[in-house]
Amino acid sequence: MTAETAKAFEALEVQARDLVALFGRAGYEFVAPAILQPAGVFLDQIGEQVRGRSYVFTDLAGEELCLRPDLTVPVSRLYLERHPQARTEARYCYNGPAFRFQPLGPSATHPREFRQAGVECFGAADKAAADTEVLLLAVEAVRSAGLRDHRLRFGDIALFYALVDALELPERWRLKLRHYFWRPPSFHALLDKLAKAERPEPNDVVAKLGETIAGKSQEEAEDIVSAYLHANGIPLAGTRTLREIAARLLDQAADLYADALPKEVETIIEYYLAVEGTPRDAADKIGLIARGAGLDIDGALATVTRRFDLLEEAGVDLSGSILSTEFGRKLEYYSGLVFQIEAPGMDETEPVAGGGRYDNLLTALGAPRPVPAVGSAIHTERLLAAVGGTPS
Repeated sequence: MTAETAKAFEALEVQARDLVALFGRAGYEFVAPAILQPAGVFLDQIGEQVRGRSYVFTDLAGEELCLRPDLTVPVSRLYLERHPQARTEARYCYNGPAFRFQPLGPSATHPREFRQAGVECFGAADKAAADTEVLLLAVEAVRSAGLRDHRLRFGDIALFYALVDALELPERWRLKLRHYFWRPPSFHALLDKLAKAERPEPNDVVAKLGETIAGKSQEEAEDIVSAYLHANGIPLAGTRTLREIAARLLDQAADLYADALPKEVETIIEYYLAVEGTPRDAADKIGLIARGAGLDIDGALATVTRRFDLLEEAGVDLSGSILSTEFGRKLEYYSGLVFQIEAPGMDETEPVAGGGRYDNLLTALGAPRPVPAVGSAIHTERLLAAVGGTPS
């Protein structure tokens, strides 16, 4: 592990100053949220893929804290501190470190401590226009840093939700499919399991515990799980709470008695998730799938196409871009548009920038009303490497 947190420090500082200055000229106020954050806020909102990679600890006062794994949640908390009634439109920008464990080991493009420079837009009523504003600013930022060649990759969580909502499904399955969307291999395994109505093995400990709590209330299930853990000397460790464990077991117990997912529903979802292509072609394919299945997702699809209209009107050439229905990024607070900017020679898992819409996050953080929100973050070390400023 290198003793220096950032190679080419001066080059990164110059790049960051230029990026923040550009954001400021666009009307975004610079803010500096705390690096130490309450762990519960992040563990509840960021999703399993990032939650398991967060640095969490308990301080001497017994408070559970974390090193911020991203800056969107801290900036959202800052917005609510300044505007508790969540009625004010605001635009903020930032530059600073974030921290995530790297399961394959740290590298130049996947460091444990990395820097993000980005923007967050809160309260803008015209969502498509705000999406376009943030995306154009991200593109302008990486270009201003010297990245001339890049590719845009798009997804849209709201479009997938609209498809699932239009299908004839039990509500609990809708929620389950939404929850697993962020992990494609697990999602497809779940879909296959639901279609086959597979049951856990009868000697499976989890299955037996699930059968024990089947039909119980959340509170009763928690008591049973707590007693089981105590009786078997199993400590409650890791990032999952007793409530989360009990809720998952209740969910698995309900699966034991569920009917199979209709084959035609599985086929529709698989066809949808196989769509990938240029934005216009992909949108047309999605429309054909929906109409062929008799599903009305016109509203969500119109939002997607209007966003592309606005981008093209602003001079963005979308012919080399990709719309992938399975693309969702890793942070589970996203609720609509998701995108990333990819540089030549870098893997899809190493975008120089990315972002999206997260309309439900502020409510989850305590806002008294829904707040439309969209943002983007630039991974500044990757951007510097992509433009030749430091070895990759």
